[in-house]
Amino acid sequence: MAADPLTAAVSDRICKHMNDDHAEAVLAYARHYGGVEAPQQARMVAVRPEAMQLDVDGQRLDLAFDHTLSDSDDAHRTLVAMLRAMPKA
Repeated sequence: MAADPLTAAVSDRICKHMNDDHAEAVLAYARHYGGVEAPQQARMVAVRPEAMQLDVDGQRLDLAFDHTLSDSDDAHRTLVAMLRAMPKA
């Protein structure tokens, strides 16, 4: 099955999944990659080829990827790799 291009609809689908099923991971992205010391609330609002956009405690935070994402599969692999690269708490 071919991966989907990163359209606005695909970004919305990824964000909904992350916010509904992996809220702790979104907080971890804000802490580790965004440098937010103690985020209370974080929501993923967009996934673009260059960066993910989070809303962290009412502030926008753009977190650049280490490469330009090619499609939805690449987004999945990259988001998982970013989590795995974080030190274990």
